[in-house]
Formats: sequence, C-alpha cells, structure tokens
Amino acid sequence: MRILVIQQKMIGDVLASTVICETLRKEHPDATIDYLVYSNTKAVIKNNPFFDNIIEFKQEYRNNKKAFYLFLKQIRKQRYSIVIDAFGKLESNLISLFSNAPKRISFYKWYTQLIYTEVVYRKANPLTNASTAIENRLRLVLPEHRIASEIVKPKIFLDQEEKARAKEFLESNGIHTKDPLIMISVLGSEKRKTLPFDAMAKVIDEIVSTTAANILFNYIPDQEKDAKTIYDLTLPRTQQRIHFNVYAKSLRGFIAILSCCNALIGNEGGAVNMAKALELSTFTIFSPWIIKKDWNMFEDGIDHDSIHLADVKPELYSDGPSKKMKDQSLELYQQFSAESIIRKLRGYLAQNFE
Repeated sequence: MRILVIQQKMIGDVLASTVICETLRKEHPDATIDYLVYSNTKAVIKNNPFFDNIIEFKQEYRNNKKAFYLFLKQIRKQRYSIVIDAFGKLESNLISLFSNAPKRISFYKWYTQLIYTEVVYRKANPLTNASTAIENRLRLVLPEHRIASEIVKPKIFLDQEEKARAKEFLESNGIHTKDPLIMISVLGSEKRKTLPFDAMAKVIDEIVSTTAANILFNYIPDQEKDAKTIYDLTLPRTQQRIHFNVYAKSLRGFIAILSCCNALIGNEGGAVNMAKALELSTFTIFSPWIIKKDWNMFEDGIDHDSIHLADVKPELYSDGPSKKMKDQSLELYQQFSAESIIRKLRGYLAQNFE
C-alpha cells in the first residue's frame, strides 16, 4: 500500500500535519507513506521517521502549467491507494483527483464531494489542549471516538552532529549554553501578525530584567531592518544581553540553535510550532485576528502559555476572534498594550526561570 499526505503551506502547517503521517504509520505499519510539501519547508521534517519520502512541490509547478501537468503524471504513476489532502486548495484538489487513488480524503467544502471519496467536517471547538489544528488533522485519519485519546504531538528530529554544531556555534559567539538562553520571535510573517515594535521592545526589556538571560532574535534576512529597529528601542542594559548578529543561515541551522534555547517567546507563527516540537517552553503573543483555539497547541499555562487581545479586552470580540478581522489587525494591535502582555508574561517567567 502507498499513501500520499498533502500539506502545501507554511512551516507551522507542514509541521502540524506530521501528526497525520505518524498516525498513519501506526495504522498501516507496512505502508509506504509519502509527504508532499513546498520545497522551502523540507528542513522542518528532515529525519522524520513517520514517512518514507518527501515529495517536493516546487515553485515551477505553480508558475508553469506544463511543469505542473508533468508533475501530476508522476503522481499518477505512483498508484496511491490513499491520498489525504490536508491543504484543500486548487493545487492539491487537482493532485488528489489526478492521483486516481481509490480513497481520497479531505476537509469538507461545498465542492469537495465531487473530488474526494470521503470528506471530514472540521470541529470548531477542541476536545483537548492539543488545539483544533491538531485534532482536525487527526480526523482525516481516525474516527471521532478515538481523537481525544490518541492525540499526537508534532516532533522535530535533529541528529547529534547538528546539535553539536549549534552548540559550538553559540560558544564561539560567547554564548554559554549552560546560561539561560531565550529565542525571541520578534517579527511575524507579516505586519498583521506582528506586535508593534515599541510594545515588543518593552516585552524584551521585561524578559531580560526578570531572567538576565541571553537573547537571540528570530528573523529572516529581509526582516533585518525591522529587527534592528526593535533592538534599538530596547534599553541599553537589555541590548547588552541581545546577541543580534548571532543567527543561522538556514532553516535547519535555526532549528538546531533553537534546540539549545530554554524557551521561545514572541509572535505566533512557525517558530512557536518548531519550539513546541523540540519540547521547548513557549509564550505566544497572538495577532488580534488569529483564532487562538486553532493554534494554541498543548497550552497548559505552565510550559506553554499565551495571550490574545480577546483575553484582555473581550468586549472587542462579541462574536469571538474572526479571520474577517484581518484587515483591522493593525488598528486592533493599538489596543494591545505592552503592559497587559507583561502582566501575563510575568507569571510565565516566574514558573520557568526562577
């Protein structure tokens, strides 16, 4: 039996959907499992034992119809018995349909019954603290009565050499890994998922004042200017603890460095999900338009905690947070004061760094 799992999206989604592969491995131990993802997310699933092959969905397939058609032909040649589409967009719809697999499963949309042999209805409310992001993915594999009792956590697998290189890199930059080390997710993937810079600077000041930890910033090269702006807004004594120029040159390198940290604190996104998959402690600041219960995976108020504007000013959310509020996010962020975040953050720091 050969099974294809499709998750063409961002790093956090690709990592979350590894729970599908792990569950399939338990259900079908002799099957060959392929995992189809965007090329730029491969690093987060390297060495994962719960699937056999990574199928890259390259950028050229999105830009060139002929290249995409040739890719579809290769998919059909694999003769998959089962295709599980966790993405559910046009590209994956076509891949699923073209696979000609006798069993094709995805989430319900008004048109999906025309493409898939089985459709799964997402649940709006979680049964456990795993979040709906995890539970709904498991519904693609398991019957409803098994969801709560068979929760699976996403995992990242680093080898000893990768960990040793990361430790040596930090030591060579004057960071002793025996001292507290915190990764700050200073910027989200876009401005609508990024706490205003002045508020983030105050949050970092509080972290350093409370923990005296060494601080690393998580940012990609084209975000360096914004990251430096946040650095400049922090207090001089805070800046002494920030190792601004210590960063990885690859996603895999970042993961290895992250594994040496004690915690990740900052904007919700892929870095938070990677930290949790490495079993690091996290404190997440959610964008005002993100639905918290969808992505506050395994939050327990101790090792993993978070804050959302809805926790602070519930009156702004008479119908609860909604993706329809995305265009209002910058305005809503102005209601999300650094002081309100710090009040919650202090409890988290007290439990994890004292």
